Amino acid sequence: MAGGKGERFWPLSNETRPKQLLSLIDNRSMLQLTMDRIISLIPPKNIVIVAGDNLRQPILEHCPELSEENILCEPFGRNTCLAIGYTAINLRRRDPEAIMVVLSADHLIQPVNKLVNVIKAGTKVASENSKLITIGIVPTRAETGYGYIELSDDHWDADGITVYHVAAFNEKPRPSVAQQYYLDRRHLWNSGMFIWSVKAILEALEKHMPEMYELLLEYEAHIGKSDEEEACVSLYREAEPISIDYAVLEEADNVLVLKADFIWDDIGSWMALQRFMEADGDNNICVGQVAAMDSYENTLYNVNGGLVAVLGVSDLVVARVGEIVMVAHKTKLDRLKDFLATMSEKEELKKFL
Repeated sequence: MAGGKGERFWPLSNETRPKQLLSLIDNRSMLQLTMDRIISLIPPKNIVIVAGDNLRQPILEHCPELSEENILCEPFGRNTCLAIGYTAINLRRRDPEAIMVVLSADHLIQPVNKLVNVIKAGTKVASENSKLITIGIVPTRAETGYGYIELSDDHWDADGITVYHVAAFNEKPRPSVAQQYYLDRRHLWNSGMFIWSVKAILEALEKHMPEMYELLLEYEAHIGKSDEEEACVSLYREAEPISIDYAVLEEADNVLVLKADFIWDDIGSWMALQRFMEADGDNNICVGQVAAMDSYENTLYNVNGGLVAVLGVSDLVVARVGEIVMVAHKTKLDRLKDFLATMSEKEELKKFL
């Protein structure tokens, strides 16, 4: 899944240069790194990228090993449930027995071999059982920004990977609850990575999202025909925008979780940089030409030349990208999307989004 605008990384990320096409943690883009992780297990011909139509050409430029057939374009974003259903219905036409490995193009994962081992175990389980499988990460801190998966007592081993039945999904907790989850060893971070057969996920959509499933069947009848694009637009206009977690996983009784102990991070916002970039002596994250004095705990990001200079400030994100300088307090970054929505209402500011 490589859709979205990456608004929480604005102004570095925007509509034409979204987060997944940026080189944030390496000299390769987030999408390229995601492909690198799975290429030993899944050949390029079996990789499907789901993204907005405006990203078709940039994705092909980023990933020359792919072709038009590898990309499924969404007319506009409608959350993860529809993106997954749209992909599944297309894959059913190609191979009704296909196993889907659903990954996001904005994750940090190390080491890669541990992810590959988890995927191998998950695909084996998915091929033998009509289960919905998610990958859970052993927490390394009391994180309030992630959802959690509560483990049941029922578990077994699959090629060295522990598999649990899911007891419950818990949304982003308040700090005291996050601390409890971190310590009790019964909760894993919900990574948003999934493994299941095409048949299993479509059966789940039929059961838990019947209206969306009917719309997918209507669209399926037009795949490969001259009016497929029009049918896809109709599908996206009529289907409910909802996450796969809310729509299916929290409702289904056949959900398993694979316990993964690799390093994982959702590179979702400016705050993520401080978790994997080396800070200076004053705990500032500095990228590009910057100067700081009597300033602490800042993220200073400067591209395209020039200088970012700060004096006597703390807990700020200062990002200079082209014509835009953004200054935000770290405690207010959760309102960045709202800020951009307000900017979009002003005609003279739209060109900066």
